[in-house]
Amino acid sequence: MQGKTGIHDPVAYHAWYSTPRGSRIAGQELELMLKLLPFKPGEKLLDVGCGTGYFSSRFTDAGLTVTGLDPDPAALGFARKLDQRIGHIQGHSGALPFTDGAFDHSAAVTSLCFVADPARALEELWRVSRKSVILGLLYRRSLLWLYKAGRGSYQGARWDLLDEVRQWTQGLQPTPEIRAGWTVFFPSGGAIAQRLDRFIPDSLPLGGFLVVCLYRRSGF
Repeated sequence: MQGKTGIHDPVAYHAWYSTPRGSRIAGQELELMLKLLPFKPGEKLLDVGCGTGYFSSRFTDAGLTVTGLDPDPAALGFARKLDQRIGHIQGHSGALPFTDGAFDHSAAVTSLCFVADPARALEELWRVSRKSVILGLLYRRSLLWLYKAGRGSYQGARWDLLDEVRQWTQGLQPTPEIRAGWTVFFPSGGAIAQRLDRFIPDSLPLGGFLVVCLYRRSGF
């Protein structure tokens, strides 16, 4: 999770993904995003707000050709060293430096939680994507919100609801088809939380991580 002012210590930030809790949560988040993302190996994906590049690398491992974009030069420097399979560009979500339909897909994994105008950012993501846009968001009606809202690296983050995300899509052309799912129902670490999470369907709107995928119907 990166704050509004960027990632102050990219090494420490990225190390969280190697902790038992970080690895579990990130794994659940990735699993749901890949489930909803309608991609084929070799297709191009833009990772907006890529930070230190953890999810960029995981999307690449899944077979996508990934470009990472972030406004933070320190995070990008770390990401470039981490994974040279990925192209990295400095830029902002509100004005993406790409032509219309330059990518098959685009992703924003918790980065829109720190964007003041998420509707504008989503408009840009939709513009550069020929097939789909996938969003990873913090969900307000969750245990994660109760435990973490306003604390630590979550300070300054916005916690969204699906109805609010639907409002961001108003005016997008063509009108997207929207699918959503939730995960990270029990954010505490440990094997018990992981087992409990596996019993809950991702259609239940109580998880701390909300995944929303916007599809262009003509793309399939």
